[in-house]
Amino acid sequence: MSNNEAGKVTMRSEGHICVITVENEAKKNSYTPAMMDQLAEHLTAYEENADLWVAILCSAGEHTTAGLDLPRFFGPEAEPNRRKPGLVDPFGLERRCTKPVIAVVQGITFTVGIEMMLASDIVVAADTARFQQLEARRGIAPLGGAHFRYLSRTGWGNAMYHLFMCEEFDAARALQLGFVQEVHPFGRHMERAMEIAKIICKNAPIGIQATKVAALKYIEAAEKTAVASIPEIEKKVFSTEDFKEGIASFKERREAKFIGR
Repeated sequence: MSNNEAGKVTMRSEGHICVITVENEAKKNSYTPAMMDQLAEHLTAYEENADLWVAILCSAGEHTTAGLDLPRFFGPEAEPNRRKPGLVDPFGLERRCTKPVIAVVQGITFTVGIEMMLASDIVVAADTARFQQLEARRGIAPLGGAHFRYLSRTGWGNAMYHLFMCEEFDAARALQLGFVQEVHPFGRHMERAMEIAKIICKNAPIGIQATKVAALKYIEAAEKTAVASIPEIEKKVFSTEDFKEGIASFKERREAKFIGR
């Protein structure tokens, strides 16, 4: 398998439930631009299929994701954005699913893995799950919604604690913060997600969707303001020497040495 072909996102259905699976185990399920596009396409297919009522977003193997394959998104090696306009956004920053999405996480769940699970509705974690929002250690900043969803889930102090420290925390801490709703032994966590999906499917799908849409209305104004700030964040961090150092340190597998410029 070549570097350009590595990784994929698949989708299968089981009755009214669809399971969307990230598959790039060789790189701890790191996302390439093509994989992100595939995920958006599958989420859109789910959203637009009236026979599908609940989606489960999961990852193959022991880990959720190590994050983005950074050189393929940023810097001179970045690949062009080929995503079709109007698709459902995996980060929920633009078009969002109006139907339930259950995120299933285990092992390494870093950066975008956290942001996508926080864009979902319910999170079921394995007791192996490890979380880290470490963008600032790479010379950038969270761009997928962490800057406001940490706040809405867990409040200012806890949000800033983890966003500033950029340190790892475990499934028990994630449960305490409200980032995940249930924690189970590895393997059982996926079974439990399917059980929850089946319970949801016993309820009227239009009623469930109306509930989600109404809930989104409540937070829409604040989220729009936060999303609108992302281009300014990008402009500020991508023009710095620290950004170049962050990408270099990632590629060279070493600790970054930032200078604040």
